[in-house]
Amino acid sequence: QVRLVESGGGLVQAGGSLRLSCVVSGYIFGNYAMAWFRQAPGAERELVSGISWSSGNIYYQDAVKGRFTISRDNTKNTAYLEMNNLRPEGTAVYFCATERAEDKDDVGHVENGYDYWGQGTEVTVSA
Repeated sequence: QVRLVESGGGLVQAGGSLRLSCVVSGYIFGNYAMAWFRQAPGAERELVSGISWSSGNIYYQDAVKGRFTISRDNTKNTAYLEMNNLRPEGTAVYFCATERAEDKDDVGHVENGYDYWGQGTEVTVSA
């Protein structure tokens, strides 16, 4: 059974940093992309960043470009999201997810393409 567990969330002041981790346990056949989504209170869940199996294809939403960095270590079945210069609008529950990929450089941008999800880790950014 595949399980994703996020960690690293917490309370931080605006301008601060957090590093989220997502560990995948169980077996996923073939290549898979990983992504971080977030859901703010009263809002829809949105894609923050995604990374292909090869790490050669990376996506960021415009609001986090230049401040967030996604990475992965396939030997550890782990993805990371380094978040710098956090803003109050970044307050949300952050979820990681995996998507099976035909190609090692594929990364999906659509939520319903992602197969497995973690429970989420809460990030609160105070003004």
